[in-house]
Amino acid sequence: MKPPPVGSYAVDTRSGKVGMVMGYEGPYVQLRPLGGGKEWDCEPDAVRRATAAERLSAATAYANARSRGEVP
Repeated sequence: MKPPPVGSYAVDTRSGKVGMVMGYEGPYVQLRPLGGGKEWDCEPDAVRRATAAERLSAATAYANARSRGEVP
């Protein structure tokens, strides 16, 4: 399967986290959480494009956490 392009949203299937594809470093896909934060590396076979529902769910979770003051 072809890895998701840079700038798209993807799911780390091992952790279930949604992030934006920031680039590729060696054999790894680098994802950054919605709202920013530290990037993490994923193996290419453990990454797939996020669905619209997954993107919305992750964005809502971030907005809720931000309203509670848990994230900047």
